[in-house]
Amino acid sequence: MAAFVESFVEVAGIVALSYLGIKALWGVWQTVRVYLLSGPLQLSVDFRNYAGKWAVVTGASDGIGKAYAEQLAARGMNIVLISRSEGKLKAVAAGIESKAGVQTKIVVADFGSTEIYDNIKQELEGLDIACLVNNVGTASPTYPDFFLNVEDKLNDLMVNVNVMSVIKMTSIVLPGMVQRKKGVVINISSTSGAVPFPLLTTYAGTEAFVTHFSRSLAIEYKKKGIIVQTVTPGTVSTNMSSNQPVNAMIPNPGSFVRSALKTVGLVSVTCGYFAHSFQVC
Repeated sequence: MAAFVESFVEVAGIVALSYLGIKALWGVWQTVRVYLLSGPLQLSVDFRNYAGKWAVVTGASDGIGKAYAEQLAARGMNIVLISRSEGKLKAVAAGIESKAGVQTKIVVADFGSTEIYDNIKQELEGLDIACLVNNVGTASPTYPDFFLNVEDKLNDLMVNVNVMSVIKMTSIVLPGMVQRKKGVVINISSTSGAVPFPLLTTYAGTEAFVTHFSRSLAIEYKKKGIIVQTVTPGTVSTNMSSNQPVNAMIPNPGSFVRSALKTVGLVSVTCGYFAHSFQVC
């Protein structure tokens, strides 16, 4: 009996170690495929196939949103830029039109309010929208801080900007994509939504919502020809991260988006950037 138990434990150990080894190798292969081979082998969605169609980008006046707008425009897509600063939007739009030679449209909207969506829907009426980038986001300026020290109005703001914007913008744009049986929805979340994140509690909770909403939506609409991707960046040098210095782990927005776009169509959840894949995402 003792010999049987010893043999069983030995076999179970071998099986467990084999499983863990295969899982680790699979993770390495996926990382190599997504971040190193997708570009050279053209494995991801080629947005040049959407040239002449429209991409809608929220939070498009700065940072990651601006980089998505610029790089989708470089692939021939017309761009709708939505943000609250009209001056910044006009400057970004002018730069895109000059450099990429595509059409742009700006929509001034403060996502802190829930009263903006009828106007946005009207502004997007009749456009052949092939891509939606739900990028707009905000965090409490008092962070890091205990939950009870964060004012209610700041919690409301984070829910409106980070959560309601994703729901409302998706509900506006998705019906047209379903009708055309084709489209890409990219929702920008954060690594903070993947694990408990004390002292950023509400913000992390809103990002967790974006991740789970996106993953569920991806399954729901996959058979209808819609690609839904969740992007969970680590730190990127933007205003939200206090423009931290760029280094091997902290890319600028352009480098980050250049990498992230190569993952669209390959994985439904991605860190977007090779160095961030070593963090939780």
